[in-house]
Amino acid sequence: MNQNIFAKLAQLEGRLEEINRFLNTEAATSDMEQYRRITREHAEIATVVELFKAYRSHEQDIKAAQEMASDPAMREFAEAEIREGREQLGRLESELQKQLLPKDPNDDRNIFLEVRAGTGGDESALFAGELFRMYSRYAERSGWQVELMSQSSGEMGGYKEIIAKIIGRGAYSKLKFESGGHRVQRVPVTETQGRIHTSACTVAVMPEADAVADVVLNPAELKIDTYRASGAGGQHINKTDSAIRITHLPTGIVVECQDDRSQHKNKARALAVLAARIKDKQLREQQAKTAATRKSLIGSGDRSERIRTYNFPQGRVTDHRINLTLYKIAQIMDGDIDPLVDALTTEHQAELLAQLSEETQPA
Repeated sequence: MNQNIFAKLAQLEGRLEEINRFLNTEAATSDMEQYRRITREHAEIATVVELFKAYRSHEQDIKAAQEMASDPAMREFAEAEIREGREQLGRLESELQKQLLPKDPNDDRNIFLEVRAGTGGDESALFAGELFRMYSRYAERSGWQVELMSQSSGEMGGYKEIIAKIIGRGAYSKLKFESGGHRVQRVPVTETQGRIHTSACTVAVMPEADAVADVVLNPAELKIDTYRASGAGGQHINKTDSAIRITHLPTGIVVECQDDRSQHKNKARALAVLAARIKDKQLREQQAKTAATRKSLIGSGDRSERIRTYNFPQGRVTDHRINLTLYKIAQIMDGDIDPLVDALTTEHQAELLAQLSEETQPA
């Protein structure tokens, strides 16, 4: 094992002992906020330390077996012990490296999911609706809640744009690689000649911003307009200016919300989406700086980047970032996207492991 990684693990072991001593004192619960923070840290590093202890235990077993191998009568047994011990060391070292990978602080957050129709007119709007259904079904399978924030329906169905909040632990960690361009190839229902058309949608997945810590919205930098909502809604729609449009002047980001009859609720929803978009912009700018020196295997997450193609005639879905093709388009469109999510996560971890190995190489 790399000595720098070994030293880091030893440091974590010492920290766990320090936490255990503190938690056994009467003062541990005097400050409940500190207590919750300390117990979270304990939970995060306890598993790592247990693995590290197991690693060192196997190291000791191997040393004992090597000494035993000098006895001709015990050599065969000792060599078998050494082989098994080294296999265990390799497995534990791999697991420890994964545990040491930097944690994305947004992984456990709720998300805002935006799906927008792109090139392809009505067919693109229909596909946007199918993509939104795919993510909604995946959220249901994961036990998450989907809360509609804003929508603009297509003329023949689907959506020109739809924004939803997905509430559930780990939502961002699972769906953060979905941002980008999604392309569909199929024969549209309006096509009389049976020709295959190509249309596109863009997906944006943004972690929910913390109301206090992440994004501070200065009222002086916001232009807020009210207007009458369009579309279905009965007489009430025609009588009140309940729809809200908020423009963030420094960035030019515009958010509209008109789904609720309450102007107050529409404003609150629009502000939440605006904060998430600003946070997302900051994250992407930070990622762009990192990618300038090291290209991520998962891609930049640029909204214009084509990340996936859904080919209905061939029944296949291809993720271009990792060259993965699956011939199960019906299951995927019904929300069974774990094979894609898991493959992208594995590839991302491999990239982080490569970085960790480079960073901990001795000078």
